[in-house]
Amino acid sequence: MSVKIISRATWGAAPWDNDPRSDGPAYVPLSSRREFFVHYDGAHHVGRTGYAVPRAIEAQHLAQGWSGVGYHFVVDQAGNIYEGRGWTRTGAHCPGFNVSGIGVQIAVGGDQEPSEAALAACRALYDEACQRTGRTLAKRGHRDGIATLCPGPRLYAWVQAGMPATGYQPPTGGTAPTGVARYQVTINGLSYGYGAEGSHVTRVGEALVAKGHGDAYEVGPGPKWSDADTKNYAAYQRSLGFSGDDADGVPGESSLRSLLGTLPGKTTTAKPKPKPKPKPPAFPGRSAFGPGKRNANVTRLGEALVAKGYGRFYKVGPGPSWSNADRNAVRAFQRAQGWTGSDADGYPGPETWRRLVA
Repeated sequence: MSVKIISRATWGAAPWDNDPRSDGPAYVPLSSRREFFVHYDGAHHVGRTGYAVPRAIEAQHLAQGWSGVGYHFVVDQAGNIYEGRGWTRTGAHCPGFNVSGIGVQIAVGGDQEPSEAALAACRALYDEACQRTGRTLAKRGHRDGIATLCPGPRLYAWVQAGMPATGYQPPTGGTAPTGVARYQVTINGLSYGYGAEGSHVTRVGEALVAKGHGDAYEVGPGPKWSDADTKNYAAYQRSLGFSGDDADGVPGESSLRSLLGTLPGKTTTAKPKPKPKPKPPAFPGRSAFGPGKRNANVTRLGEALVAKGYGRFYKVGPGPSWSNADRNAVRAFQRAQGWTGSDADGYPGPETWRRLVA
């Protein structure tokens, strides 16, 4: 196969109709297929990734009374292709075309931009469908079958343009498979496979060249994963003794560690620790305040009173010498706390100090 499809069993699909005894949707021979329909998820952006993508669709469709996922395949933004109803079952994606049409959802919504990896995977899936059916299938958006906004303006324009995909070359002859895997995996937070980008991709390519597996490069290696990277990586996997799907040119942890000697990971910039708040000055004691007292604590107390809205008692200042203005301001503040009697005598105690200065 020219595309790698993640099976229902792998992503954890429920039994058809949520019933282990169910045979699921009816069989449809590939010879009945005539169209390839592209869908999107609806009006809202899709933030789900990985297996959560088909599982969410399945839950919604089962709740609607369907047998399971209504699409034949689902493509996520990483370019992964998930089996829904597969190649030979009746769909539930476009009334009137569920037998003749293969329905594929690209998991985006609204005006969300589909990734190059998703478009390339969908296009590769289309070419695979043409190869399997032995004919060139008509490219359709959901709205070509019924009155709907689906697959949204971006995807519909892409379908009308012929489903081009940056960096992807359709097989010659129209139906021949490419033989090159076009999906991505995430290892230690970094993406590998068709369409992945970053310095880690360049590092893989350089390591392949160093080990003698750079024949597919015409230029490069570079920071964007191409078919050349996949072909060279497949050659490296075969040199390790891998075969079949384990040597399809998309890294696994074992081969990547063998190639690089480690598993690169995303670097995260540690957030700077917030500066600790300075401790408020301790209460200096009642003896610091009163007639004839002069010190920095009197100034600090007065400034705190002004900041709290009690500056009306000061004609000048506040300053380091205790005055009637200080006492009147303190008394007003204490009364505002609901205190009376000796608790509102105009001289600060520990609690007055804490509430004003701390």
